[in-house]
Amino acid sequence: MLKLVLPKGSLEKSTLELFEGADLGVRRSSSVDYRATIDDPRVDDVRILRPQEIPTYVADGLFDLGITGRDWIEETGSDVVSLGELHYSKATARPVRIVVAVPGDSDVESVADLPAGVRVSSEYPELTRRFFAAHGVEADIRLSYGATEAKVPDIVDVVVDITETGRAIRAAGLKVIDTILTSYTELVANAEAHSDPEKRHAMEQIHRLLQGTLEARGKVLVKMNVPGDRLEAVIDLIPSMKSPTVNELYGGSGFAVETVVAKSEINVLIPALRDGGATDIIELPLSKIVH
Repeated sequence: MLKLVLPKGSLEKSTLELFEGADLGVRRSSSVDYRATIDDPRVDDVRILRPQEIPTYVADGLFDLGITGRDWIEETGSDVVSLGELHYSKATARPVRIVVAVPGDSDVESVADLPAGVRVSSEYPELTRRFFAAHGVEADIRLSYGATEAKVPDIVDVVVDITETGRAIRAAGLKVIDTILTSYTELVANAEAHSDPEKRHAMEQIHRLLQGTLEARGKVLVKMNVPGDRLEAVIDLIPSMKSPTVNELYGGSGFAVETVVAKSEINVLIPALRDGGATDIIELPLSKIVH
């Protein structure tokens, strides 16, 4: 039913892991194969291509559904339907930023301080051109094919580059003076395909599986038994997503309590629950949380 395109490159590994976790495992003959399959009746064809190209291909109808970054959607000016952000990237769940950076020892503190004719290198020439024009700065914008941060100050004066953690920017001795765009990964659809009710329903189902997988990351299910006279005390200890589920045990001997909590809190929470009167505490991993 759907023709799907996924990103190759820096997002490739994390995207394939996400699909695997969503029970939409991507299968291909080798790690360099651009064609793939997903054993799912909603997906007819899968390609793995550069994220820079994906918005244009989806907008043109070559694919019904794709994953790319908001940065490339804006850079290419592609007319696609966004089904929503997917909060993952190369290394973290944080968004990436497209930033304007200058040498760390520069007197420049803002874009307004840049002189006319300033030399700028970027992998995002269109975004960069629009940004500098909006700020009234005449700039000599040069397309970069990588290692953008290494071109200051000998080749250019300023770089417009992408950063997730800021580590590479700092390592290059640069300082950020502005942010052009904050970009999450997005699931995007072709407008015509999205207007088809059957295809739109399939897209929404796939989106729900992916979001549910991301939601479950870093969370666990905790189950326990609690005596009736300790129930309120134990409930007060639980940092639940919503109200915890409480069911009376057979014979009125107490209550079964279960809740979802952050994995990062479990090392403190389980001993506290035990001290509070809970017994038979079980911690279970989660693969999806679908609301």
